[in-house]
Amino acid sequence: MKRPLRELISIDVEDAKLADLKEKEIPPVSDSEIIQKGFCIECGDQRSEISCLTCKDDFCLVCFGYLHRTGKRKLHKTRKLKPDDGQPDGETIKENSEQLDNNDTTDAEAEIQTAESILEEQQKQATVDRSNVEISDIVLQIKNHCQFIPMRLTMDERKLLRLLEAALNVSDYTDKVDVTSFKSKSKRIVAQLREMCSILAGLVVATDMDLGKSMFFRKAEDGDDEEEEEDFSVNAEWYKRVFEIGRRYKIMNPEKMRDSFGKLMYMIMDSRLPEIKEALEFDFYKPISTVYSFLEENDALALLDDPLIITATTDIVSEGKSRPTIQAEIRRKENSIKLLAKKYSSTALSALYGGPVVPDHRKRKGISAEDVRQCLYSIGDYHSYLRSNRHPVESIIKLLNQYFTADGPSSDDPDFSLGISSGQGGSRLSHSHTKQFHYVQQSLTLWSEIMRKMFQLWFQADSDLVSEKSRYQLTDTGQGLNRIKPCPSVARTMHNIIRTTMDRTGQWIGSSVVHLGDKAVPNALFFLDKYTQVPRILTPVFLVIKNVEDIVTTDSHIREFIESQFGSIDGLKMTILSDFFKHAFDGSGADNFYDAGSCIDGRLTSAWSWANDISKKPYYKIFLVAGFTSFNGTEGF
Repeated sequence: MKRPLRELISIDVEDAKLADLKEKEIPPVSDSEIIQKGFCIECGDQRSEISCLTCKDDFCLVCFGYLHRTGKRKLHKTRKLKPDDGQPDGETIKENSEQLDNNDTTDAEAEIQTAESILEEQQKQATVDRSNVEISDIVLQIKNHCQFIPMRLTMDERKLLRLLEAALNVSDYTDKVDVTSFKSKSKRIVAQLREMCSILAGLVVATDMDLGKSMFFRKAEDGDDEEEEEDFSVNAEWYKRVFEIGRRYKIMNPEKMRDSFGKLMYMIMDSRLPEIKEALEFDFYKPISTVYSFLEENDALALLDDPLIITATTDIVSEGKSRPTIQAEIRRKENSIKLLAKKYSSTALSALYGGPVVPDHRKRKGISAEDVRQCLYSIGDYHSYLRSNRHPVESIIKLLNQYFTADGPSSDDPDFSLGISSGQGGSRLSHSHTKQFHYVQQSLTLWSEIMRKMFQLWFQADSDLVSEKSRYQLTDTGQGLNRIKPCPSVARTMHNIIRTTMDRTGQWIGSSVVHLGDKAVPNALFFLDKYTQVPRILTPVFLVIKNVEDIVTTDSHIREFIESQFGSIDGLKMTILSDFFKHAFDGSGADNFYDAGSCIDGRLTSAWSWANDISKKPYYKIFLVAGFTSFNGTEGF
């Protein structure tokens, strides 16, 4: 049986709308428009300064240094270019210390491996006709997503979360560990981790004396009546559980624990160092509990194969619906949850299989009805999170296509052109209107794809941070001492996301360099912090454009102000959008092109630079009237 996807799950409908952006609607940019002669083949924004004779391409120094910093590319032949015409001067040639006769073979093998990985990713993400999607396909998609959906916290776990937050708030872990000192760092780490354990133990005792005594105290062996403190390793599983709860809560609530989550992750990182683990006799790491792992441990994966899970976990959107319709959807969702809880609880399974005495099912663990509801609520939280974080990005893409085209703005006013020039208005890039239009569309599409895979990126970032395969290096990155650690899992996913974005937009403008594990983005924690800001930046812009007409209908003075300053409401919208699309994507926001420019992370750096200058904009008063207070995600709309 086939149904329209709109009746099944709203978030996939919006994915379908985005997927309908085809090249035939927007004429592609010509090669001469994308990369001008004499400019870097990678970023297209800077003059070529060096020619790679092996790659047969010309690069600027930044792109060449990044792409040829490791592996066999370090051995490529290069030739400097003249600064005036971008042609080889034939004077200085950097010869390799070693010659590889099989360079071409190696490059071919690398291209084959890349093609195979791209093909595999495309097969996984292959889209079908969204208007007639098989229910089984949607159920399978939800089942795959459940591998990255954290379990919602129970009431008991929320109590432990409060203890963890309280302990982290009073801890000065990073201030005492990540500093330059002549004292042994290992001893400092062990002392601070023991102090953290003591704080948690003290809070448990203060909260529940009986529980605290049973966990952390024992009778002395010499027979006296005094009690002495147990070794922390005895309760290692409890400490692991507490730290796992904090990580699981952060994934579902990225706006929470903004000041303490870094300390939590750094404690886990340090506890996994061999010398620290040997001193403590345990570490703080425990894999994050997901819906899939929970159901798998309890032999209840059949829940994820039930088609009713679609109705039970869909995100109910009130926009454009009447109250009776919304209430009917809520009742249908609640009834589906009740039916699934009754069907897949341990009692129902025992009756289904003839009771626990049946030999084949004697070891069946099963789950309670409350556990089933908890799993369904967790999946529902995921859909809600996905919508709230992708919706602003998708909405801005719609506004871009509504008010602008590749040929120019919808109005004939040249002031609304998206063309930018380096050095004007703080811009560090030079793009024509057409090139900037595609550059903005491509950047927003990239962010939308990142938001869609944010849960997967969270899990991979968590794995990279606590990985024992490599140690971090404490380095001065220009913004203080930071831990630089490789992020291989996140890097692989990001390059797949970039490939998907290229396929959707049909082209790539600017640099495709992804800063991970360097001074720009020291570790995966910084990566997560950067991209959780995307909805905070875009949401206020979208809401002002959406609500400005409602505001002027209730206050004639605001209408008069808008008409006197911007000509009309549409003039105001075009002013806001043209300024945002130009200067939030102009390569600004950093001291050098390595940290900003047109690279993957530089696009977000430019957006943050625009957000920091919002108070200087002529339309800032309209933002204030609309209820805006800040981009920090805690106040405002």
